Amino acid sequence: MTLDSSVMNVSIATVAKDVGTTVTGIQTAITLYTLVMASLMITGGKIGQIWGRKRAFAIGCVIYGCGSLLTALSQNLATLLIGWSLLEGIGAALIMPAVVALVASNFGRADRPRAYGLVASAGAIAVAAGPLIGGLFTTYASWRWVFVGEVLVVLIILALARRMDDTPADKGARLDIVGTVLSALGLALVVFGVLRSGTWGLITPKPNAPELLGLSPVIWLIFLGGCVLAGFLAWERRRLDRGLAVLLDPAMLDNKLLRGGLVSFFFQYLLQAGLFFAVPLFLSVALGLSAIATGVQLLPLSITLLLAAAGVPKVFPNASPRRVVRIGFLSLFASLVILIALLDLGAGPEIITWPMLLAGLGIGALASQLGAITVSAVPDEQSGEVGGLQNTVTNLGASIGTALAGAVLISALTGSFIAGIQDNPGIPQEVKSNAQVELGNGIPFISDTDLRKALEDAGVPAAEADAIVEENEQSRLAGLRASLAVLALFAILAFIFANGIPTRQPGAAPPTDDAESAVNSSDPVT
Repeated sequence: MTLDSSVMNVSIATVAKDVGTTVTGIQTAITLYTLVMASLMITGGKIGQIWGRKRAFAIGCVIYGCGSLLTALSQNLATLLIGWSLLEGIGAALIMPAVVALVASNFGRADRPRAYGLVASAGAIAVAAGPLIGGLFTTYASWRWVFVGEVLVVLIILALARRMDDTPADKGARLDIVGTVLSALGLALVVFGVLRSGTWGLITPKPNAPELLGLSPVIWLIFLGGCVLAGFLAWERRRLDRGLAVLLDPAMLDNKLLRGGLVSFFFQYLLQAGLFFAVPLFLSVALGLSAIATGVQLLPLSITLLLAAAGVPKVFPNASPRRVVRIGFLSLFASLVILIALLDLGAGPEIITWPMLLAGLGIGALASQLGAITVSAVPDEQSGEVGGLQNTVTNLGASIGTALAGAVLISALTGSFIAGIQDNPGIPQEVKSNAQVELGNGIPFISDTDLRKALEDAGVPAAEADAIVEENEQSRLAGLRASLAVLALFAILAFIFANGIPTRQPGAAPPTDDAESAVNSSDPVT
């Protein structure tokens, strides 16, 4: 599923041409897919409790496979929306919470960190490999074969699923329809607002963007979504007081260990999505690498990620989860700082190798702990609900990470570019004045080649064009540095908030009072 999204982003222009629509149409499909998946995650976890997790997983796979087949065969945007955005989104909402619960039912508590680490690392590796695989298929065959391949993968998964131990259905569980509508609506409003923030502006509306009472619709959507979610929790408490079935027990959110795990998940996916937004832009736009070459440059991250996700639980089975999580966030912080330091004019793709290796170690370390922490914080029968919450939080974190990285990048790029051309004596005053007026609300992140062509088409003299292109090159790097710097600040925040992570592995025997006192007094990290 992660590879699916990554490939679609890489092949967006080709897909638009093949189905007879525009890039905006494909971006709408991507947005709708994210909305459907994120808004139904909690509901998908509850359905797994009603049907049984294995059955929900299998039905989700069938729905997802049908969506993939329809996407591969789509000849217009409407078919693509039904197949990719709707059916695959619904399938994902059933599959992902069920995966969390099925790991819990197939592995003992001591083995869960490694199992969850492998599951999470598979998703992160797919993000890194997506540009490579998408580029290969789009360049040498067709993006449609990726979705045909997904159908084959689904058939293999269904055949192997018979070997999994199931979590029996809860005979007394019922679906809370009102709660389902409220949770889906609230989450959809919040996620949609975040996704549109780059286009409409977060608080102040961008030019030609809609506005309400002088503010961007984004802030109103997020506020309204928050109010609906607050109403959802109030509704669930009311049903609990009356002894009725609920979609989600609000008391779960009072669980400190679960809350700590969810917060760390949020930060992990925020940082991960922001990094995977900024680095490919540097490689593909600033350096002009192809999608295939971009994917190759990101592969070092996949290697260390898998090593850390599988290796940390195996080599250090009794390591403090809090320490491992904090090391993971510090590794991500170090990768971002090193990348900022290396970004300079004339820098080549080789500068990202060490930062990607460190980022992979960090994400892998987080993946090796967080899944087991959240599930082990509650009884196993609530693992499906935890899966719904966990995947909701990760989707929200990824959406915010991408939107945040993009907004900061464009803002810093615009400010640097306008300041640069104002100070550049080789650019006429008329051009400076026009740039101040026309570009003050944001300029696109484009390559030197595309900019030079646009300037030539506009009849700009060669000397002036050279000066503008030079300023654009410097401003791109300034935008990337600013974006990565904000992500680095969030990595520090994540390190601080990791205080909610437990200091011993799930299932480990609790230490004696004397031993615990000795550990806490000698280990300032814990």
